[in-house]
Amino acid sequence: MMLECRLYSTLGCHLCEEAEKVLQPLLTVLPLQIEWVDIVEREDWVERYGVHIPVFARLDTGAELFWPFTTQQAWEFCTG
Repeated sequence: MMLECRLYSTLGCHLCEEAEKVLQPLLTVLPLQIEWVDIVEREDWVERYGVHIPVFARLDTGAELFWPFTTQQAWEFCTG
C-alpha cells in the first residue's frame, strides 16, 4: 500500500531544499509518494505553515513532522 505524504514548502526556501535531500532516500526503500506543494497556492497554507516550512505531512492520518528532521525521524514518522 502506497503511503501518500505532502511536503509543504515554497520556492527559494533553502530549508525546504534540505528537507527534500533528507526525504530522498526514503523514496527508494518505502512505498511512498510525496507531493511537493508550494504554500503560496492557498492562503490557509500560508497562514498555517508560513513560519514553519518545511513541514512533512501524512495524508492518511494528518500527522505533521516539522523541520528540522532527519532521515531517521522521517522514516519513523512514515513507518511508525
